[in-house]
Amino acid sequence: MKTRLPLALGILLTALCLAACGSPAAPGTTAPTTKTPDVPKETATSEPVQQTSPPPTIPTPTCETIISEGTVRALQEQGWTYEQREFRIGDVPVESGLECMWADYTTASDHGQMYAWGLLSSEQSRTAQAGLQTDGWLRSSEDGRTYFTEDPAYAIAVDDEGYGMTYEFGDGWVKFADTKQGLLLIEWGD
Repeated sequence: MKTRLPLALGILLTALCLAACGSPAAPGTTAPTTKTPDVPKETATSEPVQQTSPPPTIPTPTCETIISEGTVRALQEQGWTYEQREFRIGDVPVESGLECMWADYTTASDHGQMYAWGLLSSEQSRTAQAGLQTDGWLRSSEDGRTYFTEDPAYAIAVDDEGYGMTYEFGDGWVKFADTKQGLLLIEWGD
């Protein structure tokens, strides 16, 4: 009988606790209540989970993409090809840029056209512009952009407005062409 008494006592205590918890409140009093916050339940859906796509890749500029398609076609129809060179502005390398010299490399000639484009930090841009000014290039501004053109007295070739080789500095980038009008043909980065 010794083994039944503790078991019976445990059952009795459990029943009393349950009865006490479930007893109604005295008249005129309100039993305290707690509200369980609404927690959204996870539900299974038949919709496929959308995968996030990788960020778009930014194309790398080439001698055939920095200038307009029409310009490339016209140069190639003349039998011209290009040589890609390192783009530098004086002592400042434009590491993400390229300079392209288009010409007919099958014959000895001094005819050709140059186009260049690249990214520059603010510090590189200031250094390059200061170097150009020190070297006698002429500075001008239009539409929020800064231009440096070689002195026409020393230019090999000039455009209809008298501008020879010209750099155009924008916000974080630079363009270069053998004439200021040639800058209009560079479409990369616009």
